[in-house]
Amino acid sequence: MNIQTILFILLSILSVGSALMMMLSKNPVKSILWLIVVFFSISGHYVLLNAQFLAVVNIIVYAGAIMVLFLFVVMLMNLNADNEPVKNYRLRLIAIISGGSLLLVLLSAFMNVQQANPVLLKTGDGGLIHVLGMTLFTKYVLPFEISSVLFLSAMVGAVVIGKKDS
Repeated sequence: MNIQTILFILLSILSVGSALMMMLSKNPVKSILWLIVVFFSISGHYVLLNAQFLAVVNIIVYAGAIMVLFLFVVMLMNLNADNEPVKNYRLRLIAIISGGSLLLVLLSAFMNVQQANPVLLKTGDGGLIHVLGMTLFTKYVLPFEISSVLFLSAMVGAVVIGKKDS
């Protein structure tokens, strides 16, 4: 086994394990922190697939911005155990049955999948930032500039709407 296969297996175990810990954690703050670990391990998978730009964007946008926002929202809500509603066991049973049905459907779908060629790691340059930049600023320069003007007008609109009347 080569180093990439070992890294893939370790990252997969980390992804699945932290996703399970995220779902099984009773504390919402700990759940969010486990979800951040999931995003970091997924970024590791992107690096193994030679998609460095996706890895960096995943860390900055998801693990950085969105998860911090989730963490602040949960902390501001101040969830206490005193305010929790009474658990309905029928809903829990329905959730278990529907989740089990989804698992059976996914398993049956995966059983019928034909064996395809494996993904070759670290081959090609499709996910490199240099290739993405060259494509973006040569072939798609007009849509890129139009979207930048659109974002600028959205920011100006947000400032105008958020400005208090003087």
